[in-house]
Amino acid sequence: MNKVYRYSDTELLDLISDIESDRVELKRSFKNEGDKARQAVCAFANDLPNHNLPGVLFIGVEDNGEPSRIEIDDELLKSLAFMRDDGNILPMPVMTVEKRNLKGAEIAVVTVMPSDITPIRFKGQIWIRTGPRRGLAGAQEERILNEKRRHKDLPYDINPSPRASIEDISKVRFEEEYLKAAFSPEVLAENNRSYEERLASCKMIVSPDDTMPTILGILTLGKNTQDYMPGAYIQFLRIDGTRLVDPIIDEAEIKGNMIDIIFKAEEKLKAHNRTAVDISHGPHILTMDYPHNAFQQILYNCLMHRTYEGTNAPVRIYWYNDRVEFNSPGGPFGNVSPENFGRPGITDYRNPNIADVFKTLGFIQRYGVGIQTAKSAMAKNGNPEPEFVCDENMVVCILKAKG
Repeated sequence: MNKVYRYSDTELLDLISDIESDRVELKRSFKNEGDKARQAVCAFANDLPNHNLPGVLFIGVEDNGEPSRIEIDDELLKSLAFMRDDGNILPMPVMTVEKRNLKGAEIAVVTVMPSDITPIRFKGQIWIRTGPRRGLAGAQEERILNEKRRHKDLPYDINPSPRASIEDISKVRFEEEYLKAAFSPEVLAENNRSYEERLASCKMIVSPDDTMPTILGILTLGKNTQDYMPGAYIQFLRIDGTRLVDPIIDEAEIKGNMIDIIFKAEEKLKAHNRTAVDISHGPHILTMDYPHNAFQQILYNCLMHRTYEGTNAPVRIYWYNDRVEFNSPGGPFGNVSPENFGRPGITDYRNPNIADVFKTLGFIQRYGVGIQTAKSAMAKNGNPEPEFVCDENMVVCILKAKG
């Protein structure tokens, strides 16, 4: 179920009355209940009973189903909506937040759609509901959620990589870097699962029994990623001029898994980004041709949102004397179109699990703000605002030098 369903007032009243339901959670207020509310969202998205119906978190309702009559203001609604984007619930759930008038009082209603890419975790832990009880999933329940995912229409990034084997995944990088970033020390300390079970839990292989790596596993942890994903690299050119036919003074094919590519690409960009010292206004001020934070945000967006399916085209970074162009294969996706591209609040994810990896590893702090962050950094550095050119086949970001 991908489309958001909006319950009628009658349906919501029925849900409020059914306090034993595993599709309902009632909270008197959101204050001091943020983690429990997120646990509820996680549980509804996992939909362990397989209702294939949205779960509802009511804020402003007592345990007996009566309104608590707290104020439902814009600040509360924004805080509830932020639960989706703050990176603590992964993969991101599909949910809506609205103010409704029920039983003669204003109530905040958070409607959470069942996810196609279970298990969903809050701070690395899988939450489920059985009847009125919310709790942590056990090993058997996690297996059920993994099995549900396999029978859904999967995003491309967790499809299997047919020619690869589990030996193509770096075990050291998974255990020493990824697991420690993805799970709390308490969770890891209590984890008695096998290596295969842990890989499957993180969607790096299909399942503990079918250990074929996923596209995500090869991109994130692959020892030789380009053997299986030939286009998953960056082509870098430093051009001495303003046209592609002008002389090339540096070129590189930046390869490896996505973690390696990010670090190598950032170093290449830093190496060409000239730094100047301004001593004309008192204390020395360091200035750069381009703000590195803008480079980072656009680089992450290119790798996170590009299409990896049906193409061997790399991400291209062409650095001219007057601009830097980032060319990402694949046009806008889902809710994003050439007309609304870059507009605040308009986001969608071609590769939701790659996005989760970027958040887990700390490359991004919050979803949906990369372009706005890049724009702010460019303005602060004295550069023109980034320009975007896109169609159904590609997205190009142009960062211009200072005037």
